[in-house]
Amino acid sequence: MQTDNIITAVAEFSKGRYKVEIDGQFRFVLYRGELHTYHIKAEERISDEVLNEILTEILPKRAKLRSMNLLKSRTYTEHQIREKLRQGFYPEEVIDEAVEYVKSFHYIDDRCYVKDYIVYYSESRSRGRIEQDLFKKGISKDLIRAVYEEDLCEEKLPDETILIENWFEKKNYNRETASYQERQKMGAFLYRKGFSLDNIEKSLSSY
Repeated sequence: MQTDNIITAVAEFSKGRYKVEIDGQFRFVLYRGELHTYHIKAEERISDEVLNEILTEILPKRAKLRSMNLLKSRTYTEHQIREKLRQGFYPEEVIDEAVEYVKSFHYIDDRCYVKDYIVYYSESRSRGRIEQDLFKKGISKDLIRAVYEEDLCEEKLPDETILIENWFEKKNYNRETASYQERQKMGAFLYRKGFSLDNIEKSLSSY
């Protein structure tokens, strides 16, 4: 049985783009021309057929194109693409479809993203810092650990103590002449950079 829904609000929020509210709840964003095409006006009804066409044809196509355009300029994690689409006010079911679409072509591959990220930054950042950065990008700790232990187990990544030595040089830190306060300050600095306490203590005490 067909059921119609009441369009409770149509509000412009940017040039030519309108938020459409149905039965008191925000549903999606349409362009001015689409409002005319589908005869969408406040206090009018929208049929199931029209609603279905918008949600299964118009918006998914737009979300896929948006995702592809984003990925042309740089790589993104799945989480980042989802956030970009949410910022465009796409419904969750539309976001799911767009993400699965780009994943099917391997335009999004979180595992490859993590591997490339680790290798690229391993010369300048601690493992802890890299893990923190990836976690902020929406990558799970389990995936990060798996890449380190499975994909990069045979890669010769720089030892953390070497990176710490580089920081000593950059900061003009001399273990031979450093005072207790300077040693504590350097230790705190390295900890904030994501280095492990064991490696920090080892490096500070190795002289």
